[in-house]
Amino acid sequence: MRFPFILVFLLGCATAAFAHDYKLGTLTIGHPHARPTAPSQPAGGGYLTVLNNGAADRLVSAASPVAVSVQMHSMRMEGDVMRMREVDAIELPPGKTVELRPGGLHLMLIGLKAPLVPGQTFPMTLRFEKAGEVKVEMKVDPTVSGPAHDKH
Repeated sequence: MRFPFILVFLLGCATAAFAHDYKLGTLTIGHPHARPTAPSQPAGGGYLTVLNNGAADRLVSAASPVAVSVQMHSMRMEGDVMRMREVDAIELPPGKTVELRPGGLHLMLIGLKAPLVPGQTFPMTLRFEKAGEVKVEMKVDPTVSGPAHDKH
């Protein structure tokens, strides 16, 4: 009877070790991650989710020491062309989860100081209009799928 208990305990520990969520007031930031980049690639993409269990808020900026700057971008189809635009803020409606993902809203790490390699982690500071600032660890995850938009 000990074996199943130990197995359940170890699986629980493994799940906790891979849990990648951060709390800031009523906001929960989930699975912050980035894609690996090539050695000469000047920019990369950052992704995460934000669950807002409180009043409306906005993500107004992000910063990381791995890049000269971090911009917030949106992507959308205009006719037959995918357009990417920098946005001033990302709206976080109450009771909703906003997903920053490939092909949609995302963070652009501009002027990478070194390539992002699989398994690497790096700090990022997210600043919200009402909730304030939170530091998260971005994990470079090679399994993220989506358009290869982070090559510009």
